[in-house]
Amino acid sequence: MKTTKILYWVFTVLIVALMLFSAISTFIPNPQGAEIAKHMGYPLYVFKFLAVAKILGVVALLVPGYPRLKEWAYAGFFFDMVGATYSFIVIGDPVASWAPMFIFIAILFGSYIFYHKKINA
Repeated sequence: MKTTKILYWVFTVLIVALMLFSAISTFIPNPQGAEIAKHMGYPLYVFKFLAVAKILGVVALLVPGYPRLKEWAYAGFFFDMVGATYSFIVIGDPVASWAPMFIFIAILFGSYIFYHKKINA
């Protein structure tokens, strides 16, 4: 049980940090971020919307209770990362630029799996 909790928190802190970094960097004026949005073919307001959703998802994961809300947060993070990976692949970016996303998806799965092990123990 103790190992399950430790692994849950390790994976969860990593995914929370990733999502917060991604969300906060969206709100900091950065010409490189605008260039990435243009390169991907998305308007900037989409990234701001996703940043707010990421912050809400982080809150959902960290607040105790609310298991259904946590499920939605995990699903949202998964769709966000898979959608970003797919976007990079479709626009023809090299593998080196989108392959690390699979590591982040694996971290998300780790948090999700150990969340269920923790609540079912």
